[in-house]
Amino acid sequence: MKAISLFSSAGVGETYLKDIGIDVVVGAELIEKRAQLYKHLYPDSEIVIGDISKEETKKQISKFITNDVKLLIATPPCQGVSSVGKNKNQEQFLNDDRNFLIFDVFHFIDNFDFDVVLIENVSNFLKMYFPFEGELLKISDLITKKYSGKYTIDIIDINAQDYGVPQSRPRCFIKMYKINYLWPSPKIEKQITLHDSIGHLPSLEAGEKSPIQWHFAKAHAERDVLAMKHTPTGKSAMRNEVFYPTKIDGEKVKGFHNTYKRLSWDSPCHARTTKSGEISSHNNVHPGRLKSDGTYSDARVLTILETLIVSSLPPDWNIPEWANDRFIRHVIGESVPPLLMKNVFKTLKKKRL
Repeated sequence: MKAISLFSSAGVGETYLKDIGIDVVVGAELIEKRAQLYKHLYPDSEIVIGDISKEETKKQISKFITNDVKLLIATPPCQGVSSVGKNKNQEQFLNDDRNFLIFDVFHFIDNFDFDVVLIENVSNFLKMYFPFEGELLKISDLITKKYSGKYTIDIIDINAQDYGVPQSRPRCFIKMYKINYLWPSPKIEKQITLHDSIGHLPSLEAGEKSPIQWHFAKAHAERDVLAMKHTPTGKSAMRNEVFYPTKIDGEKVKGFHNTYKRLSWDSPCHARTTKSGEISSHNNVHPGRLKSDGTYSDARVLTILETLIVSSLPPDWNIPEWANDRFIRHVIGESVPPLLMKNVFKTLKKKRL
């Protein structure tokens, strides 16, 4: 099945789609650097760079939508409704232009005859109300009102950790498909713990390197490393009575219970955000292991390799030399885990006549 991909970013979520017979002929992305990585990863696909809300960008994308392109994939930006974002209520949602890019998706659904549409976002997306024809409607009611005459509509709110991804990452999928298709939900799988996924990798302290590709540890401030060395697995250094995080002048840092926090070995990884390289951000520090001197090893964030693994990307993912640590973490953090995307699409079948 030939497809188009809107809000493609670097194409992380598309990693395994060719494995199941989905050929993305054109992607669309706003930021040139992300589009550059997309083209590196998918040299046979076209990529349109531009603001999708602009008519000229829509026209450029439309040039590649031939009659045999039957699938539309849309993953509009989630930052405007994300639970870790700045917007916390309906009024703030309505004041964020990013949240209305879904109407640009409707433009393509309305103007082309796709057999199948998939819209993906964070779970909070389902709670937001959108202005439509004089009403404020939840996205489920809006889409039902617009498209139930043409498509079967199935909305699922699931967590990647239940579908083969060693990471807790709730996502919603709005599935729209014509009557000649079947598209059941993927089957739930046993959860994969952090120990199962990265426990075999050698221990590293901040700034250390290993001979394994992408398994090298970021350097961190000595005062942060000291605090984390005295922080047990699964705990936050914010709770330490002595070795708590401090500013340069020694003043205690103010933060939440999940900042400066070590992950737990016996559960899937917490969601990787765009700030997964910051030791002070949410749930970013390696679980560590208790040492004979009473401190804990691995006082650092996950390596790029560990981040690839918990995000269900290949350990030998084709990262170009020009892409730095921060950029790679950012595009991974803003994307749907690719194995989850694959498992959602894997159940899509045409009905037998």
